[in-house]
Amino acid sequence: MGFTWVVGAGILAVASFVFGLTGFGIGLVSLSLLPFFVPPATVVPLITLYGAAFALVMTIQLRRDVMFPQLVSLLIGTVLGTPLGVWVLEALPPSLLKRLIGLILMGIVVIEWYGAYPEKLSGRHWGLCAGGLAGLLGGAIGTPGPPVILYAVAQGWSPRVMKAMLQAFFLVNQSVIVANHWWAGLLTREVAWLACLYVVPSAIGVTAGIYLFDRIDHVRFRRLMFALLFVLGFAMCVRG
Repeated sequence: MGFTWVVGAGILAVASFVFGLTGFGIGLVSLSLLPFFVPPATVVPLITLYGAAFALVMTIQLRRDVMFPQLVSLLIGTVLGTPLGVWVLEALPPSLLKRLIGLILMGIVVIEWYGAYPEKLSGRHWGLCAGGLAGLLGGAIGTPGPPVILYAVAQGWSPRVMKAMLQAFFLVNQSVIVANHWWAGLLTREVAWLACLYVVPSAIGVTAGIYLFDRIDHVRFRRLMFALLFVLGFAMCVRG
């Protein structure tokens, strides 16, 4: 338990730091490393709990910049897509889930490297699709961010509004996923115990990220983070 705790604490501290710095990424970073030490069926509910807590804090801070009417289609989509994702988490074997996580990580990095972001997405159906896919991915592998981030980039929102909208969405998205995890019996005593054990390193990480937001080279940090995610995603695909 000692070695596992130290490794898990370090991973969650780094993942929380990335979240505090960018407003997303806790699932991407955590799920690129933690499944090597803890089964995905334990990791995903654990990360979702932290994601919901952090999103609540940041939504409160940015509440004046949230445009609630634009959130409706995203939220409807995520409510519909989450149960299917939770079923996937519960039904698939750990080795297959690890490879799925690895493929998703590599796909996200390729999109980032090639700048393959949509220029403009209009219409409620895009919001429903993005929200639904985010619910599915969040429920299954704990990474709801990519579809919603791609959608948000294509809306032309200012950086502050985009960050506020993402946090408001993640608050509802992660809460819905937590409820579905509980209903499916995935919120076990082990998950609750690990969530308590890692509170301090996670809090330190997210606080440091928020503090260093204006004091770090975001371009170099982003490049380094995505390069590491690609390597880790490839390793997960190979090892399973």
